[in-house]
Amino acid sequence: MATLLWIIVALVVIAAIAVAVMAARKRRSTALREHFGPEYERTVGTADDPRAAEAELRSRTKQREQLDVRPLAPAARAHYTEQWEAAQQQFVDDPIQSLGVADRLVTAVMRDRGYIVDDFETRADLISVDHPHVVDNFRVAHDIQGRANAGQATTEDLRTALLRYRSLFEELVRDGAEPERRVDGDAMTTHHDGGAR
Repeated sequence: MATLLWIIVALVVIAAIAVAVMAARKRRSTALREHFGPEYERTVGTADDPRAAEAELRSRTKQREQLDVRPLAPAARAHYTEQWEAAQQQFVDDPIQSLGVADRLVTAVMRDRGYIVDDFETRADLISVDHPHVVDNFRVAHDIQGRANAGQATTEDLRTALLRYRSLFEELVRDGAEPERRVDGDAMTTHHDGGAR
């Protein structure tokens, strides 16, 4: 009888541990899904093993945490913004050249901010940790640029790529910047990511 009781206790303990492990796994998955959003869906959806995909996302996060990513200095932000505006203006006369400038500007801003920029996949993976909602724009723009270099992209494709590069560029330039402050009458208002106006 005592042996049966010990077996039942052991089975209950094993079941409780299994439930706790499953609950912990589910919490980790939920946290990753909430943080990475569409990037989580893309990574897990294209993987053979969802656990391996989640491990990849955790690995990206750890790699990103080891970097000293910092906001741009105001002067650098202004300089890059001027260069971006020039690239956009150049699009009318030379869209392929403009797209190349846009790609180089995004890479330069990433480097200046402290990201690793060795290869495209590393750049995209690291950006996905901080900017999961625009990293797909980065991938699409990069793909279109590759097709453009091979002479296989339309002007509309090039325009799409420039707009997609711009979405990441704007986040990278703005991220961590001090909110702009201005005085309207007697009230001071803050403008930053939809802040008070």
